[in-house]
Amino acid sequence: MTQQPTPSPTADASPLTHFDAQGQAHMVDVGAKTHTHRVAVAQGRISMLPATLALIESGTAKKGDVLGIARLAGIMGAKKTADLIPLCHPIALTRVAVEFEVEPATHSVLCRATAETTGPTGVEMEALTAVQVALLTIYDMCKAADRGMEMSGVKLLEKHGGKSGSFVAR
Repeated sequence: MTQQPTPSPTADASPLTHFDAQGQAHMVDVGAKTHTHRVAVAQGRISMLPATLALIESGTAKKGDVLGIARLAGIMGAKKTADLIPLCHPIALTRVAVEFEVEPATHSVLCRATAETTGPTGVEMEALTAVQVALLTIYDMCKAADRGMEMSGVKLLEKHGGKSGSFVAR
């Protein structure tokens, strides 16, 4: 991945929208943007010992239904994104869905989150936050059995709506 250069204070137009013409961080003004239906899908994975995955699948983890609770945590995380990411706008989410796919061959759980709104700004950060919080919840609920779990591959899969149109990861 290529790292973007830090905008200089004299730059007139930066592709980094959270910086003003002087290079100072600011919240983007979305007041004049068109309200459109916006959707974002993100995913990530948590890998673990085979015995830990068996606990999750059997529903016998000491703290209860790991994936059910992680689903709720992911939804709650999406709703709290603006509280966690300093320059994110608080937005009215119309839908958040968090789904899991148990992958026995790799001893992992894939998490996919979809966030939707009708408004002036996108929901990429909400979908990404939902994934991260769901994965962290799985870790928290299973850490007594496996502190070596590893979260990886968190990324935006696609987004639709708004001025910039659609993005689909390759």
